[in-house]
Amino acid sequence: MELSDLNDLDLNNIGDWPVFAKALAIVFLCGLLAFGWYYFITSKQLDRLDKVEAKEVELRATFEKKQEKAANLEAYRQQLVEMRESFGAMLRQLPDKTEVAALLVDVSQTGLAAGLEFELFQPAGEVNKDFYAELPITMRVIGRYHEFGRFISGLAALPRIVTIHNVSIVPASQGGRRGEDATGVLRLEATVKTYRYLDETAVQ
Repeated sequence: MELSDLNDLDLNNIGDWPVFAKALAIVFLCGLLAFGWYYFITSKQLDRLDKVEAKEVELRATFEKKQEKAANLEAYRQQLVEMRESFGAMLRQLPDKTEVAALLVDVSQTGLAAGLEFELFQPAGEVNKDFYAELPITMRVIGRYHEFGRFISGLAALPRIVTIHNVSIVPASQGGRRGEDATGVLRLEATVKTYRYLDETAVQ
């Protein structure tokens, strides 16, 4: 059968077609059916499969993270207990309102014990933070360098939290203390901060 004979085929009488024409028609219909099946059904299922596989990867990653956290849960709990204990210890280093005056005395006594001479010791008003209040003290003292070192070490040794800020050390503009030799005499200006714990009533 030649290709030109295809034009003579009667669509209303397919049974009389030659075997080659029938086979060709069957192949064409099967191809058309396969294309329609893929386009309308299989391609959508493949798209859903891709989405499901991507979701599976995401869920697997989430599961692995949660599994890791679950495996370390006991360690996290122990760490939380330690953090709470550490936080409690730090809070105990913050004086309550009744201890602030004694703490101010401790700061000034520490300076005097180091051999410093106070020109200015001026506590300012409290500055409230989240759960504590800062008590800044403007301070100006005269002394020698090693005396300043003893003073700072003394502050660090206090049982309460005391920090020092904005430190400025310059030569003393006038003579030494109490008539002593002015050589090596310095003036230190700084802001010392102590802290007070605010209870829930004070925070509100």
